[in-house]
Amino acid sequence: MTIDLTSMSRKELKKLSKDVEKAITSAEKRERKEALEAAERAAAEYGFALSELSGDQVTRKSAKGSKAAAKYRNPDDPAQTWSGRGRKPQWIHDALANGKDIAELEI
Repeated sequence: MTIDLTSMSRKELKKLSKDVEKAITSAEKRERKEALEAAERAAAEYGFALSELSGDQVTRKSAKGSKAAAKYRNPDDPAQTWSGRGRKPQWIHDALANGKDIAELEI
């Protein structure tokens, strides 16, 4: 199928573009559904449900937003804590520079 784009007006080209975008979105949804069904069939062949292999999506979303428990506390300001993950806060650097051991800051 060939379309002579040079003979089309700007209005016709814009409508064609919108129609193509809708068709692409529809094809993506259809292919995503087909892929999910194929994955479910493959998991079933091994005796599993797909949710068992991939984890519950609700659980993953809630776990992503949760914070890690604090492991260290600033002795000068107990409101300041650090989980031990990510960059060390400045108060950790200051305490270590003043000769404290990291174990002394543990909660």
